[in-house]
Amino acid sequence: MDPLLQLRQAIARFSEIPDEEWTAFSEKLLFQHYKKGEFLCREGQTENFIFFLLKGATRNYFTKDGKEFTVDFHFEGDMLTAYYSFLTRRPSPVALEVIEDVEAILIPREHLLAFYAQGKTGERIGRLIAEMQYVRRLDREMELLSDTAEERYAKLIKRNPQLVQSISVKHLSSYLGIQPESLSRIRKQYGKGN
Repeated sequence: MDPLLQLRQAIARFSEIPDEEWTAFSEKLLFQHYKKGEFLCREGQTENFIFFLLKGATRNYFTKDGKEFTVDFHFEGDMLTAYYSFLTRRPSPVALEVIEDVEAILIPREHLLAFYAQGKTGERIGRLIAEMQYVRRLDREMELLSDTAEERYAKLIKRNPQLVQSISVKHLSSYLGIQPESLSRIRKQYGKGN
């Protein structure tokens, strides 16, 4: 499928963009490839892009006292950014690391802000994306506070079953908030039940 069409369809989940607005918006988009181990944004950098993943996967993490804490994963079809930095213009507290080679469309911040300022379509899309980010973050917080590690693992498997199998035990256990040994036990039990 055409990469720009993929992005347009993803945005259309929030609101349709009239053809003339889409043409002007899409002219300023960038395409980039990243290899496993590269970063879309590092801790301490100021974020300037929203990324739309055409292919691949990333993880968001932060480091405290030398230990990495995985906050989230993003897969094909997801939009992501170091949102705190993108909004505040402060250094990012999280890193966006490529864990499977990525092909992405980059939306420059200044271009996005100009799109928002053009009228109701841009404003509506921006608001709805922000609302989606809020809901996603609240879901994650509620999962961490109320779901078992097994339930959190099952939800992640449902989101992207093939890729979850390729995420390192270290990163996945950090995301689930458990020790690697517990993840091995959960994977073994999950494999028997499904």
